[in-house]
Amino acid sequence: MTTKYRFRDKYRIQLREKDPPPPHVHLIGGGVEVMLSLEAVDVMTGKAPSLIIKEALVWVAAHQAQPLEEWQRCYP
Repeated sequence: MTTKYRFRDKYRIQLREKDPPPPHVHLIGGGVEVMLSLEAVDVMTGKAPSLIIKEALVWVAAHQAQPLEEWQRCYP
């Protein structure tokens, strides 16, 4: 599990190397657990306040290539 981004002193975006496909990251912290698609840059599962989701998706869109590349190394 690798934390890729921390924000608002309680939320983290993590890549879990042993998770099954499709490629995704986890938004966790503050009582939320959300899976975000690395391909569609959208929520796969879970709920969080809309501003938190928006901030996380902005980060995923801006940094999509790196976590997607790491994911593909784990699942050749």
